[in-house]
Amino acid sequence: MKIIECPRDAMQGISEFIPTDIKGAYINQLLKVGFDTIDFGSFVSPKAIPQLRDTAEVLAQLDLENTSSKLLSIIANTRGAVDACSFEEINYLGFPLSVSEQFQKRNTNKSIAQALSDVEKIQNLTLNNNKELVVYLSMAFGNPYGENYHPDIVAELTEKLHHLEIRIVALSDTIGVSDPTNIAPLFDTLIKEYSTIEFGAHFHTTSDAWEEKVAAAYQNGCRRFDAALKGFGGCPMAKDDLVGNMPTEKLITYFTEDLGLNMEELEKSLSLTSSIF
Repeated sequence: MKIIECPRDAMQGISEFIPTDIKGAYINQLLKVGFDTIDFGSFVSPKAIPQLRDTAEVLAQLDLENTSSKLLSIIANTRGAVDACSFEEINYLGFPLSVSEQFQKRNTNKSIAQALSDVEKIQNLTLNNNKELVVYLSMAFGNPYGENYHPDIVAELTEKLHHLEIRIVALSDTIGVSDPTNIAPLFDTLIKEYSTIEFGAHFHTTSDAWEEKVAAAYQNGCRRFDAALKGFGGCPMAKDDLVGNMPTEKLITYFTEDLGLNMEELEKSLSLTSSIF
């Protein structure tokens, strides 16, 4: 079981700049908890996400000597990938690939076909720099733009990623429209079809729907979940203040197995959120 804690996702939409020292201290606290991976920052245009313009400075403040957690950074193009690959401390690069042409254009200013071409280049970069590429399939459970959506489109994109030998794909519920009826068959089908791919779940959810989403994914083979403490963050496209990230503290209550988390350090992390968000 892998829990990916996502302070980057929680912070990126906040308009008031969070000082670099505060970001660094918060992520250092998260590194003590024992999460598999911390999605800590983003090498994208400062104009696009000004909150994360200090990712390199935050990285310099992190204490990685006494943690088992790995680091993931989001990138949106090859330039960002080159920047991220220059840091030995980063283990994973995350790239947003959308099922929706409109959302891909809004997110990376490219078509899906152009984004796939970027994925191929970035995959080569990561392999040459001892990193691993994580592809997020956004709008994997539906989109708000009136475009054609069908699970087969997700499957077709997954097939293309399989040919590029991508080994981690996170199915992303960008706008909070997933439910057991579309989560269960998608994970069941893809996990059975692609044994070389580790499929993750990046759910956005309301406070009353988190458990059914986790259960549907877990019971159909998913063992990788993205989350953020107290559910902070989420996608502005959702246009619903009640839709946020999967709350980490709720997510972990679902599992009966030992997740290897230090609960005392988790409580300290939770207490920090009120002063940051």
